[in-house]
Amino acid sequence: MSNEHTDFFIEHGYLRLPGFHPGSRMMAIRRKVIDEVKRLPGGGIPRAVRDLPVFQQIGKLSARVNVPGLHETLVTAPLIDLVTRLGRHAPFIVQPTQLLLSPPSQGAWTLSGLNWHVDVASAQDRIPGIQAFFLVDEVAPRGGATLALAGSHRVGGPGSPSAGQLRGLLREATELGPLRNGQGTSIIEMSGRAGDVFLMDMRLLHTPSINATKSMRMMATSRCLMEVGHGDAAWKVPL
Repeated sequence: MSNEHTDFFIEHGYLRLPGFHPGSRMMAIRRKVIDEVKRLPGGGIPRAVRDLPVFQQIGKLSARVNVPGLHETLVTAPLIDLVTRLGRHAPFIVQPTQLLLSPPSQGAWTLSGLNWHVDVASAQDRIPGIQAFFLVDEVAPRGGATLALAGSHRVGGPGSPSAGQLRGLLREATELGPLRNGQGTSIIEMSGRAGDVFLMDMRLLHTPSINATKSMRMMATSRCLMEVGHGDAAWKVPL
């Protein structure tokens, strides 16, 4: 990782690592996920999941699928080394890796009515935690990937918009990319190829999105907490 990557992360609050995990590693996880879903009642996405509100489907489906060894396979020593370099010290705690699965064909893709939130607040000059998002399978645009508002970790700083202003701008957003009058903030979509990894400053506003494709969204996530006192932070699903 170069200084340019570190500078990008500090400025924008996220970093994409294309092909960080080999395709063969992700294929093995993907096969296990598919096998586990086929074992669910009805041989696929249960009606009890489909009948839930769109974003509650993610937590319910993800909790029903178990992949032994998922954490050890994805949260490797090289990944922790990158997190340590970005966070300037080793994480205080690394939370267990959890799947993020979205059923296919959830409806029309939109930026309206999304659940924008932050998981951990902290002082402007410290990174409270870094969250890793792993693409288990290819995640196409509008395929249910997590969305993040790059640059939103600087909220309230000199020359940056307030939290209220950002949320107002997000309510008006209709497409990905820079927010109008958002002073450098931009909506990014964590889509890509199997094996890609996104690292995100946990101060960023982020949200689950609607999977408008015909393929199940397969991602996983783990949080690396960098500050003492956040170790008992509640796990929030969906993401």
